[in-house]
Amino acid sequence: VQLQASGGGSVQAGGSLRLSCAGSGRTGSSYSMGWFRQAFKNAREFVAAISWSGSSTYYGASALGRFTISRENAKNTVYLQMNNLKPEDTAVYFCAAAVYGPDLGTVATITTAHFDYWGQGTLVTVSS
Repeated sequence: VQLQASGGGSVQAGGSLRLSCAGSGRTGSSYSMGWFRQAFKNAREFVAAISWSGSSTYYGASALGRFTISRENAKNTVYLQMNNLKPEDTAVYFCAAAVYGPDLGTVATITTAHFDYWGQGTLVTVSS
């Protein structure tokens, strides 16, 4: 699976951005997708994930109520709509595919270990 993230940029606090992640390869396979972010010198943090059907979504604490994950399987694309952005949201955002692991709905805490393929990241900068 190859993943290409896009949509990052610079925005003022309170603004919005929509990230996209286009996937290719393993057509016909079903897998969950997710977004993580990594700020300077910090560990990679779980943001959101979505099941293949889109019927189940999962959010990290920082994303609840402000971010929405969605997907269009016909386009092999997953989105992250980010609203009411804050300076602390500044990070490189990575999309990832969970191909081989368990159903994300069965795990206690979603981590990077549950994802097998990663995109290159897109930078989001939020200024105050």
